[in-house]
Formats: sequence, structure tokens, C-alpha cells
Amino acid sequence: MIRLGEILVLQSLITQEQLMVALEDQKRTGRRLGRVFIENGLVSEDQLCGALAKQLNIPYIDLKHYNFNLDAVRLLPETQARRFRAMVLEERGKTLLVGMADPTNLFAYDEISRFLKRDIDLAVVNESQLLQAIDGIYRRTGEITGFARELEADLEEGGADFTLTESSPGLEDAPVVKLLQSVFEDAVQVRASDIHVEPQETRLQIRFRIDGMLHLQTEADIRIAPALALRLKLMSGLDISEKRLPQDGRFDVTVKQQQVDVRISTMPTQFGESVVMRLLNQSGGTLALGQLGMPPAMLEKFRSVIHRPNGLVLVTGPTGSGKTTTLYAALTELNVLQKKLITVEDPVEYRLPGVNQVQVNEKIDLTFSRVLRSALRQDPDVVLVGEMRDFETAQIGMRAAMTGHLVLSTLHTNDAVSTPVRLLDMGVPRYLVATSLQVVLAQRLVRVVCESCVEPYRLGPQERAWLRPALGDGVDDYAYLHGRGCSHCNGTGYLGRTGVYEMLEMSGPVVDAAGSEDPAHFIRVARAQLADGTLGAHAAQLAAQGRTTVAEAMRISNEFED
Repeated sequence: MIRLGEILVLQSLITQEQLMVALEDQKRTGRRLGRVFIENGLVSEDQLCGALAKQLNIPYIDLKHYNFNLDAVRLLPETQARRFRAMVLEERGKTLLVGMADPTNLFAYDEISRFLKRDIDLAVVNESQLLQAIDGIYRRTGEITGFARELEADLEEGGADFTLTESSPGLEDAPVVKLLQSVFEDAVQVRASDIHVEPQETRLQIRFRIDGMLHLQTEADIRIAPALALRLKLMSGLDISEKRLPQDGRFDVTVKQQQVDVRISTMPTQFGESVVMRLLNQSGGTLALGQLGMPPAMLEKFRSVIHRPNGLVLVTGPTGSGKTTTLYAALTELNVLQKKLITVEDPVEYRLPGVNQVQVNEKIDLTFSRVLRSALRQDPDVVLVGEMRDFETAQIGMRAAMTGHLVLSTLHTNDAVSTPVRLLDMGVPRYLVATSLQVVLAQRLVRVVCESCVEPYRLGPQERAWLRPALGDGVDDYAYLHGRGCSHCNGTGYLGRTGVYEMLEMSGPVVDAAGSEDPAHFIRVARAQLADGTLGAHAAQLAAQGRTTVAEAMRISNEFED
């Protein structure tokens, strides 16, 4: 039997001494030897796969760019695929090509052959890519449909009890609980940010928002809608007897050893209660400023502003445009032992170690303005206000920015230029806007082209005309891309999102214009300063770089352009 450690020693990737240390580590921790090598930094995952492929004389397949045959993949059930770290990649006549993270595992090879009842050819695959592919391909649609039918049958027989508490025996076997757990697991697997449970006239519709777009997950009998709403209300501690008024709450759910914080909103509609859940994965951590996608020059300016001792920094955009992510990235950079940071949020989305986070509660009159006043008496260096919703909060925040505090906040405006005008419209005095506001960062999120199915794209006349103002006469000098759709991106051609930004600095001319009585004059001066650094220009540049498609850049631009 070929041993993995010996292969790596023979190919001079590790020494005999390193192998002995790794074997001791394996005995002590119980981890598989391959993971020990990778996690201890002895070899990379690609080096490990390459070494195995070379020694065994079998191919190494990069799953990141592999177009899966879904019918072939599903010949091996998910439980077996996860257990043996293997996946059927394609059918080759009477044989099957199977990718394995560890093809030296003869027991796994025998079990897979016995299960498939076919001859198999082996290939080496990267384990991280394999697990990611399993998450994306083995959707729980059939399982969810099955649990929904089970719940329908329970309702017909009158045996369902939806008032079970978390400590009730047999709770995990209740159809409504199994259905919801499957929905959460499927949502996490496909990176959904929201789950929409929507009763229609004849059917219950469950949709996921993935990369900002809604996708239908399943449809079920409308009769199970009240049961799901009731169970979700119990989980979040809401009033189960109140069906006429909207309610908001939150609860935690564990999905594959990951803690997911769920924010829930219910609303009465014509055919029943609509429930929307925002999923916040607490194990994901926050992004660093450099990972957000800001242009380098803008990132450098933004960094210099947030490191100033005082002033107001506003991040603007509609709901779901990534404002909180940007503010948390800034807080993470500012979070050092020498500074006291306080946040006032509704709700607290992610827990930040070392930061004093306060949850607003309107029911007990713990409002933004009230908490902000108290926070300023706590001797903070940096204060984050989740949203400037009213005149009082805005005025307190801007006065704090004048008196030695750095204040970070968000505002719902269409672009950077309209933000100071919106503050004036809220009733904030002009001198406060002119003297306190340091910078306005406006942003959107655009979908990124899927790397696994990317291919060249030829511009149409309308697209060329749209790009010309941002890119000039060299529009045709760039290589434009799009995704044709594959199993990695669920056929959409997009996988993940990145930010599109514009930043308005309150320079001397802009401050002078903000102090004038003519809003039109201020808008002209501010737009002149932005010049080519607008949201539309950044979106066009991302399309020219092949990060997103021209269609996606145009779609996003339509949100903020007249």
C-alpha cells in the first residue's frame, strides 16, 4: 500500500524528520495526515495533489474550472461523497471517472466501487474545492419538498403540534422542524443572504436571495404556510397570537457546526403572513478594507480619513448595498488597544471583539439618539451609529464629530453628491454639515463573473455607447467577459459580489458650496470634484477588467442614473 507521507518524502516535498513530526501530530489530534501536512504549512494543497497524481500516474483535475455532469455526480449520494471525500465527475462508457481527495485510501476506493457497481478510473482533486462543489451541487430541493409533503400529511391527520418548545422530546423529528432545518442548510450551502417565505393564492413560495437576486427554491401546499410562520415565531420569541401586525425578531440556528444569526420580519399579506429572514453567518468574520474592491487611490484616501481624530464619515446606498460591511471593515482597522470604540446599532449584525456594541430597542425608548448621548459620556474615540434616521440623531452625531470624536454612520441616499443635501433637508444646520462632514462614500454591489464558466463576450452597439463616456475611444481595446452558466454558479454566470464606489471629499470648494443657500450650486461643485470617479465609471471599469459583465454594470448604473 502506498503511503502519503512516503510519496512526499520521495518527491523531496518534506523531510523524513517532518514526516515523523506530522505522524506524531496525527496520532495526537486524530486529523488525517494530508490535513496535518497542509495545516502545518509543510505543503500546499496543490502540491499535495500534484505529488499524488505524479506518483499514482493519474490526472489531477482542478474543480474550480470543471464543468460538472450533474447526472453523473448524483450517482454517488451526498453522505458517501462527504464520507469518502469523492465525487463522480463523468461517465466514460462502462466506467466512471471519480475524483478523490486521497486516492491512496483503498478502503474508500473499494466502498465506492461496491456502491456504484461499475469500474472506476481515479483522479486527484483538491479537497477544499471538492467540499465546495459538494455544497453547491447536492441541493436539498428534493429533501425540502419531501418534508413539506410530510408536513401536509401531518396537518391532514391533525397530529401536528407546532407549540413544541426547544426542550420538548422528539422535537427534531417533527416535520416542520426538519423542513426548516433543511431550508436553512440549503440556504447556507448556496450562500443565500435572505430566505423569503411567501404565501400566494394557491401555493406557498420559498425563495432565496443569492448575490442580490431572488431565486425560487421550492413551492409547497399553501396549507403549511401558517405552520411555518407559527414555528418561526416561536423560535424568535414573537407573539404567536398576533397575525394582524408586522413583527420583528431574531434567533440563532446551527448549520453544519456554523452559528447563523437569523433576523426575522413578519408581515400580514392578502394570503397569510409573509416571513423574510436575513442570514448572518457569525463564523464568516468581517472583511478587511482592502478586500472590499475599492480602487487603490480611493482606498488610500478613505484610510487617511478614518484615521483622523475627529469628523463624520458617511457611507450611503440603498438597503443591501454593503454599507454595514464597509463600516465594520473600517472598525476592524481602527480596533486597537489604545482606542475605545462604541457602536449603536439596530440590530447588532456581527460581534466584534474589543468593541462595545449597543442594541437599540425602541420598545423601551432606547433610541439611537438616547444611546448616542450616553455613548459620548463613555469617553469614546470612535463611535459608529448604525443609521442616521432622524434630525436628532444626525445633529448629535455631527456635534460629536466637531468635539473630538470620529463618527461613522450610514444614510439612505442615492449617491454621494445628494448626501449633504439630504442632511440639510433633515434640518441639520449648514455650518454643521460644512464643518463636521469629512467624506461621503456611496456604494453598490455588482455580481462577479463566475471563474469556472467564464468566456469572451462581444459588445453590442448599445453597450459600446454606454461604456464610451467612461472608457473613451479605447472601448474596444478591452477583453470583456461573461459566464455561460455552470454548476458552480447554479447556471447564473455569476459567483459572488464586489463593491462599486464613489467618494466625495469635503474639500475647500465643496465646503464653501455646502455653506451657500443654493443647493444647485453645491451639486455642480460636488459633481465636478467627482469627475470620473463616479459609481457608473467604477462599474464600467470593472466590466473592462472582466470582473463583471457589461449587462450587470448597466443594471447597477440604472439604479442611480436618471
